[in-house]
Amino acid sequence: MKSFHSTSLLIILLLFTISVKAQQTPGAIQKNAISIQGATLHNGKGGVIKNSRIDFNNGKITYIGQNNEKHPLATDTKIIKANNQHIYPGFVVPNSTLGLVEIDAVKASKDENETGSFLPHIRSLIAYNTESKVVESMRPNGVLIAEITPRGGRISGTSSVVQLDAWNWEDAYINKDHGIHLNWPSVYKRISHLDKKKKITQDLENYTKEVNKLTFYFEQAKSYRSKEIGTKSIAFEAVKPVFSGNKTLYIHANTKQQIADILLFKEELQIPKIVVVGGYEALSFASELKKAQIPVLVNRPHSLPRQDDEDYDAPFKLATQLTQAGLLVGLEPSGDMERMNARNLPFYAGTCAAYGLSKEEALQLITYNNAQILGINSNYGSLEVGKSATLFISEGDALDMRGNKLTHAFIDGRAVSLKTHQTKLYDRYKNKYKK
Repeated sequence: MKSFHSTSLLIILLLFTISVKAQQTPGAIQKNAISIQGATLHNGKGGVIKNSRIDFNNGKITYIGQNNEKHPLATDTKIIKANNQHIYPGFVVPNSTLGLVEIDAVKASKDENETGSFLPHIRSLIAYNTESKVVESMRPNGVLIAEITPRGGRISGTSSVVQLDAWNWEDAYINKDHGIHLNWPSVYKRISHLDKKKKITQDLENYTKEVNKLTFYFEQAKSYRSKEIGTKSIAFEAVKPVFSGNKTLYIHANTKQQIADILLFKEELQIPKIVVVGGYEALSFASELKKAQIPVLVNRPHSLPRQDDEDYDAPFKLATQLTQAGLLVGLEPSGDMERMNARNLPFYAGTCAAYGLSKEEALQLITYNNAQILGINSNYGSLEVGKSATLFISEGDALDMRGNKLTHAFIDGRAVSLKTHQTKLYDRYKNKYKK
């Protein structure tokens, strides 16, 4: 019996040790006011203040101005001197599967999709893993907020926006169950999955059938009244807020045919808030999208052109072209290795700055614009008095990998750790090979 109790105690201690090691302790609630002085401040909405000062207390920004202005400091204020450095709002990454998959090759760690096709009631938030090592690797690059998005099916489910330093999903969410994600039917189909050339062809008959099926589903959801029919549909209950504008419908689509039909879909069903995710050929309908007030989340520009006759730099300049056409544009990272690549969000924006946008316009793609699209811009996405103190200090230009070197980061005023498994390995081998 004694041996049994000893073994049980050992197992409990081992599990406790593993759990403590697995998760960094989230930053403590801000107790004293903080004043960052001397840095170049980029407010996320196009404004820049050199030799700036920004004060925040109780998680909120209380003052922004020039460092030489005589504005009183709160008692016991902690002063951070940041001369020759830069201050940015925390970067916002939309359409990510962060915290839903840890290791692609380990099935037990994958929780990004469910069995079925029409799943608007599936909530990604409750599957979000705050202890993910992939999630913690976002913070050293300035990515502090993310939209957690399900995958698979025709309607994948419901996404939520979280901050990336939390004990659990209840502590993490900023905007809970705010949007439904719909994968628009494809006009094309592959002739053979075994064909190495991956030949594709149009299948308009099946496409029309799938679009009609989708339209009928939303018509049913719009007319759904649980009290009248006597039964409750959790799927239709989840879709219902889309028609009142309380939820955003994110439609994943890229081709001209898809975008043209999405415009008709919005008009016919009178859906207030639609966002096109991907939008590779959205430029052909820029004026129509602008009139319909449909933003576009452009897929990462670090991609190859999709058509043989396109400019080699077509993906690099798409966000610039859509912005210049007057659309609300943000950047999203989906695709191969999308969770790990989400940390490259600032460098995607940097590429856009090299292809037509100013640095501040490019910054806005991953700060205020993304915050607007995700419905969190009243409190996040820009540095303004009264908003959340979610920001970071970088030694240089945060949109350039040579300058993106964070010294401090704050989420709602809480100082958060910039240490990760990767930084520990870097420090370890840096010392090993130091001359």
